[in-house]
Amino acid sequence: MSHIVVIGAGQAGSSLVAKLRNSGFDGEVTLIGAESAPPYQRPPLSKAYLLGDMELERLYLRPESFYSDNNITLRLGTHVDAIDTNAREVVIGDERIAYDQLALTTGSVPRLLPASIGGTLQGVYAVRTLDDVDQMAPEFAGGRHVLIIGGGYIGLEAAAVAAKKGLNVTLVEMADRILQRVAAPETSDYFRALHQSHGVDIKEGVGLDRLTGDGRVTGAILSDGTKIQIDFAIVGVGITPGIALAEAAGLDIDNGIKTDTHGRTSDPAIWAAGDCTSFPYRNARIRLESVPNAIDQAEIVARNMMGDDIEYVAKPWFWSDQYDVKLQIAGLNTGYNNVVTRRDGDAASASFWYYQDDMLLAVDAMNDPRGYMIGKRLIEAGKSPDKSIIADTDADLKPLLK
Repeated sequence: MSHIVVIGAGQAGSSLVAKLRNSGFDGEVTLIGAESAPPYQRPPLSKAYLLGDMELERLYLRPESFYSDNNITLRLGTHVDAIDTNAREVVIGDERIAYDQLALTTGSVPRLLPASIGGTLQGVYAVRTLDDVDQMAPEFAGGRHVLIIGGGYIGLEAAAVAAKKGLNVTLVEMADRILQRVAAPETSDYFRALHQSHGVDIKEGVGLDRLTGDGRVTGAILSDGTKIQIDFAIVGVGITPGIALAEAAGLDIDNGIKTDTHGRTSDPAIWAAGDCTSFPYRNARIRLESVPNAIDQAEIVARNMMGDDIEYVAKPWFWSDQYDVKLQIAGLNTGYNNVVTRRDGDAASASFWYYQDDMLLAVDAMNDPRGYMIGKRLIEAGKSPDKSIIADTDADLKPLLK
């Protein structure tokens, strides 16, 4: 009987094994996860779960009974030491698990601060796993001072939670502006104003020199020499793909585990999906850090592992919740040279449309679900409306879809 082993019990791994069973695969399936919790949603960790608005069980992607009911061996709290590609075996301590096909859904890992600048002091947290958030949750008491290092979406979401809970929040971003790596200045301006209106002290163009404290963090020295007293710190300086196992096994790496359009790696018996993977997209190679990509790619890989021949065509979209603002992003803005702003009567509602010359690439929509949905459909259809129509708030965008 054929045995499929999946390493990585996150969104992609859970989606992949579910798709195998839903598509009629009747061989053995084993899903291996390093964490002790069953597969769960990560986006709510830094938002609803940290705020206390979501119960633990609601985080789970599927009831734990789903795996046993579908004859899926779920091995949690299990660290995989190596992959023996010649023997087609997964190595866990002294144990070896044979596979016919293997899928790597190893996700991503947060960048941490080095110990030399205080990264290992108590009270310094990352926001990646359920354990991370459970450990930091007691720190969120009103009146305390938190330093957030990094002005990307993770840092901004954590800042929003802290501000809503009544903490004093200082956020430092060493780049010239928050969200500089991922968004236009217009989007940065929108979220800077939003956070400042909630009392967050945003320092841009200022990095962290080091954290201070004896055993536990009590302060920080910034790159401009400023010294501040803090009660704890959250590090949100990006993530890297989880490639360690794949690299040690000799698989090709290119900003992630390199796959073809079908999700197959350089080893014909090994596949990959999700945050850990780089794949062909519009004459380039990209890696997408998003829930929709993890689900869609994993489901295509599951079908291809069963013998189908389906190319994965990514439809990039993302979201972020901060205070009462929902940001929805469609497309990829890489290469843009023009941004068109569209606003309606609601001051909190806006959308920014990214163009490369006359070609629509992406849309950032804040509290504008209609603009987001129309933009998403236009991008997927390869349509690029005239910029003057987008900028005209009196213009109805729906006819553009015809």
